[in-house]
Amino acid sequence: EQPLEASGGGLVQAGDSLRLSCAASEQAFSRYNLAWFRQAPGKERKFVAAISRNGSTRHAESVKGRFTISRVIANYTVYLQMNSLTPEDTAVYYCAAGGNFAVPDPRTYNFWGRGTQVTVSS
Repeated sequence: EQPLEASGGGLVQAGDSLRLSCAASEQAFSRYNLAWFRQAPGKERKFVAAISRNGSTRHAESVKGRFTISRVIANYTVYLQMNSLTPEDTAVYYCAAGGNFAVPDPRTYNFWGRGTQVTVSS
């Protein structure tokens, strides 16, 4: 089991920014890809961004140019910087470890943290 703790969500207005954090473990950083997914009410969980063990990143088309995934190895934390937020970004955001970096499918991720709610008002 890999502890993953997401934080940083909140209620913001359209156009605002938020930065989500995911506190992971040394083992998670060394063994797994780390990713962000989101799930809106009544919808399936969707890929947002991932960062591989060697630091490569990929982002969903819907967030490219607005969201950026990054990490700080020294404190085993992954971040999701979210800019120019829209109401369509409203969802619970989850941090996950595992996965196939080339396949942004939540079913390939083994470990999940509790989500953090992001609500964007218009």
